Amino acid sequence: MNRSNSFVLPALAALLGVVALPAHRAESQPLPAPRSGPTYADLADLADSAPLVARLQVRKLVAIDPARAAGVRPGRARFYVEARTEALLAGQAVLGEAQRYLVDLPLDAKGKPPKLKKTSVLVFARQVAGRPGELQLIRPEAQLVWDAAVDARVRTILAELLAPGAPPRVLRVREAIHVAGNLAGEGETQLFLATSDEEPAAITVTRTPGQPPRWGVSFSEVLAQSGDVPPRETLTWYRLACFLPARLSTAANVSGSGADRAAAAADYRFVLDQLGPCERTAS
Repeated sequence: MNRSNSFVLPALAALLGVVALPAHRAESQPLPAPRSGPTYADLADLADSAPLVARLQVRKLVAIDPARAAGVRPGRARFYVEARTEALLAGQAVLGEAQRYLVDLPLDAKGKPPKLKKTSVLVFARQVAGRPGELQLIRPEAQLVWDAAVDARVRTILAELLAPGAPPRVLRVREAIHVAGNLAGEGETQLFLATSDEEPAAITVTRTPGQPPRWGVSFSEVLAQSGDVPPRETLTWYRLACFLPARLSTAANVSGSGADRAAAAADYRFVLDQLGPCERTAS
């Protein structure tokens, strides 16, 4: 994920412009509505985009002069952070003991940030070339307060991402074909997916008279079997629920007849309903 270089730490001389955040800043801008903790999709979005994931302990937090903090969302402010490395959860980086980076944090009604000094946090970041000990978050807000539950969920997602045969990113539905069976209401739809690694991937929906439709997904050359349904909040579920388009495109639906094309579209909607919504709290 490419981000503007303006979010990389400025030279030390420029940091002399760091100032205490004035309280009136929060009063002039609406605060975002309270949000619950991060969802599976929130965490997967971060973990899937970050070259490194680390647990750090915040040692110093200083507000950046708003004039030097471009692009900060309303109700937030940018901060310079100095932190101590506690653990590297993922990545090939060699981290020293001390890290520094910029992060955007929410402000309370008094214009104050969360009290994070001596607090452990998870950061999703990359190292800055030629600047040892300096990190750039993959997003201005890609820092989470550490707790055991979040840590465990992130580690599970990282293990899924690094596992052999992990499902790749789904880009679109490349082709959809429905073939009707010999009996009324009988048929099968194949949804062939385009993926980031260009390897085969397909969803199969099977309909049998008198029975509910069944479906499955395969990220290999082996055709999906009915019943291979990914459990919710797994990497396979995330790849589908969070990235399949909301409707099957006409161009992708290459079924032979109008009735077959309608059946393919209906089967696609069935799969989306089965997957359920991809819930995110982060924007």
